[in-house]
Amino acid sequence: MPAEWEAHQRCFIAWPCRESLWRTAAALARSRRAYAEVANVIARYEPVCMVARPGDADKARRACAPGVSVLPYPIDDSWLRDTGPSFVKNAQGQLAGVGWRFNGWGEKYVPHAADADFAARLLADLGLPCFKAPLVAEGGAVHVDGDGTLITTGQCLLNGNRNPEMNRAAVELTLKEYLGVRKIIWLERGLDGDETDGHIDNIACFAAPGKILMQGCSDPSDPNYPNFIENLNCLRAARDARGRAFEIIQLPAARPRTGQEGRPLVLSYVNFYIANGAIIMPSFNDEADQIAAALISSAAPGREVVQIDALDIVAGGGGIHCITQQMPMTG
Repeated sequence: MPAEWEAHQRCFIAWPCRESLWRTAAALARSRRAYAEVANVIARYEPVCMVARPGDADKARRACAPGVSVLPYPIDDSWLRDTGPSFVKNAQGQLAGVGWRFNGWGEKYVPHAADADFAARLLADLGLPCFKAPLVAEGGAVHVDGDGTLITTGQCLLNGNRNPEMNRAAVELTLKEYLGVRKIIWLERGLDGDETDGHIDNIACFAAPGKILMQGCSDPSDPNYPNFIENLNCLRAARDARGRAFEIIQLPAARPRTGQEGRPLVLSYVNFYIANGAIIMPSFNDEADQIAAALISSAAPGREVVQIDALDIVAGGGGIHCITQQMPMTG
């Protein structure tokens, strides 16, 4: 599986469609404007395909810039990082995709049959092989450095609502076989309130082999603090597939906020998208926004950092990384 900073053919995003997720028509409309903004900004750097239910395709076209094409597909929800294929390459640079078993984030959301079929259908339409993995997982649960190392969490992939019949060794074997990695680093838990059960893309990501960006937490009274310290200590002790210790860059935490029905929002600056020549990252109308952007910029020299207000996306339970899925270049 290539690192996310390798060159892309295009980016896939899905148009918000599960009305019950957003709870009100106004929130759904705000989410659609936010998704369209992300698509339109990414389209400055690489082609973007907006996947939409056939009945929503015209709305998506009107909201999106000319550089965004719209693909009608039956879908249940709008988190393509999780339901789209995880693209992989062979030694000759030919592309294929891994289709994970998808069960609505541990049967939290139904129906999910269309999303469970989406990766295989998209790969067939792209003319690419689909490797159907015998593992319930989502793309946001794993992150790779393109050099043999993968990070994930036990809270997600070892959860009884995902893979109750598999132990850690069996999950590791599957990840190594399907993603071509040699070393897996397990963090235990994700951010408080994350209904994905601890997706890694809210906690930490590789900025380069041997370099990790991590969502920090400096307030001992914050419910995220104990998990942050545990994950930080784990990463400090870990070594990658080549035996390297990690340079760890901690990003500041935005002030706590609540969304619909008083639920805490899961705010993570790590949840960004790497486009060709740019990083599209969230802002939360917070004094930490500029600090996080400067740290990410220093960790990714040569890429323009663009911040987009992500609060209307986070209200649905995810972030900019969660709604995007990159398709690497061949070769």
